[in-house]
Amino acid sequence: MPSLTKHEQCAAARPLLPRGSGVQKHLHPSNGSREPEAAGKVASRPKGFLSAILCYPGLEGPSRYRSYDLFFTRYTALCIAVISLIVSGYYLPSVWAIPLFGVSLMLTLIGLYDMAQPVHSVRRNYPIVGHLRWLFEDIRPELRQYLIEGDHEQTPFSRSQRSLVYARSKNETSDRAFGTQLDVYAPGYEFISHSTRPAPPADPASFRIRIGNDQCSQPYMASIFNISAMSFGSLSAHAIRALNKGAKLGGFAHDTGEGSVSPYHQQYGGDLIWELGTGYFGCRTADGQFDPAAFAKKAADPQIRMIEIKLSQGAKPGHGGILPASKVTEEISATRGVPMDKDCISPARHRAFSTPVEMMQFVADLRRLSGGKPVGFKLCIGQPWEFMAIVKAMRQTSIVPDFIVVDGAEGGTGASPLEFSDHIGMPLREGLLFVHNTLVATNLRSQIRIGAAGKVTSAFDIACLLALGADWTNAGRGFMFALGCIQSLTCHTNRCPVGVATQDPLRQRALVVPDKAERVFNYHRNTLHALSEMIAAAGLEHPSQIRPHHLARRVSLTEIRLFSQLHTFLAAGDLLRGDKAPSFYAEAWNLASHDSFDLVEPGSRG
Repeated sequence: MPSLTKHEQCAAARPLLPRGSGVQKHLHPSNGSREPEAAGKVASRPKGFLSAILCYPGLEGPSRYRSYDLFFTRYTALCIAVISLIVSGYYLPSVWAIPLFGVSLMLTLIGLYDMAQPVHSVRRNYPIVGHLRWLFEDIRPELRQYLIEGDHEQTPFSRSQRSLVYARSKNETSDRAFGTQLDVYAPGYEFISHSTRPAPPADPASFRIRIGNDQCSQPYMASIFNISAMSFGSLSAHAIRALNKGAKLGGFAHDTGEGSVSPYHQQYGGDLIWELGTGYFGCRTADGQFDPAAFAKKAADPQIRMIEIKLSQGAKPGHGGILPASKVTEEISATRGVPMDKDCISPARHRAFSTPVEMMQFVADLRRLSGGKPVGFKLCIGQPWEFMAIVKAMRQTSIVPDFIVVDGAEGGTGASPLEFSDHIGMPLREGLLFVHNTLVATNLRSQIRIGAAGKVTSAFDIACLLALGADWTNAGRGFMFALGCIQSLTCHTNRCPVGVATQDPLRQRALVVPDKAERVFNYHRNTLHALSEMIAAAGLEHPSQIRPHHLARRVSLTEIRLFSQLHTFLAAGDLLRGDKAPSFYAEAWNLASHDSFDLVEPGSRG
């Protein structure tokens, strides 16, 4: 290919320049030539001069452009620092010159290092001032939360939601003046239908349910609003103490999380739900297998009221975890039963069972070893046929768990990879309705209680979940707000600013246990009081009476539907009759087998 002259290169490039850029104004008007005017006729820099100057050899553009760019934009801060260093150094040891010299020297060294370091391109091209990019990125969440974010933008919890928890935990009024701030005509707006004959508000202390079927000898009367699973290690010792003391004051349950029962869970005697994860922390052998003897010994503690097998969690369903050996403190080592010099590993799957039938046998073993306490499991719904396989195993073995906790993919306190947070797992409402329908359609619902966990902060949140099939609800982040969490989104960094999600002793001291325990108790009590008044307005005397037809959602500007019209609800025995269930449920049921979590091959049945 023949080489082009510089003028030909400029001519080829000019059509790409925007109209009126200044270059077109310097074409010869007489013959439409694309040759530039003589350099001497250019009296002033036209608009877009820096973009076009390279195409005018008479202006010596490249050198002028480089000088302008280097010394009046990119290196301005470094030049000022160097000049200040020289000037202040000249006037040393004057009093005013000493601090100026020190600052200038520091900035000059930073600027020279920025130009030499090979990692960050911005700092190489813009020494000193390039650091502002990282500064603004660091403070962006705070600026957004305090100055830009709207009251109802849920990222992940809105200012309105957080303020409600703060007010109720401090025993302050949560009443709002001048009407709702919600757009009641926007699609998605939800409300509970009131009655023309309201009922007297019930005592929130009566909002309890019995957990434990006829295979359980120590049933538990649980509150309908409890603390969701959060481990010691994820939360600080002070946070665990405050949560458990608040649970003791309010008579509700505190889920230990996968990290086992720590001394901080036991200090104040609040009811505990022991969560048993894939690491079997607190009841494991040296090689990480389940230890029945160790489990039986710990489960005999009367403070432990229920046993919960964790299959998956909403924050990172299907994902295991590793706590590096460097973070395994002496306390964590003793609590979890792991050595301090090795990584603490939570596998992605259980080793105590590998099929649905084996899982039901494990449930029966735990119930026997615990002395007949309620045993259930927690999961975030993923592949629907796997849950149906578990249900088929219940019917095959006649071993029925006492409860199931449905965790939503909305996530929780656990940090996880972005893809897991955003794109894996079924959201809570769909997962809850699926579990409820499956149990109803297999005639097991009366024997199994259902808990629901996922972004619960208000009485209305509780009512919505009860209407979709839950018997009780759990909240994790709601109770963290009661502890003083400000949603700084630094839970995984060990730098929690309020001492909730950190193991740093200096940061933990910010959380005063007696004060925060009182706030946990207040939040629970005031939320159930609000629920009592809400259901009374609907003509109901107990939360267990809430049904799908009591709640409604706007689906368009001109249409509102009841939950009973929006969602599919199966009748008792629908899946067992074969031709009654909707296609989604029927097809998933046919893919499930009681003896395997895998799909059933076409033509066979489990």
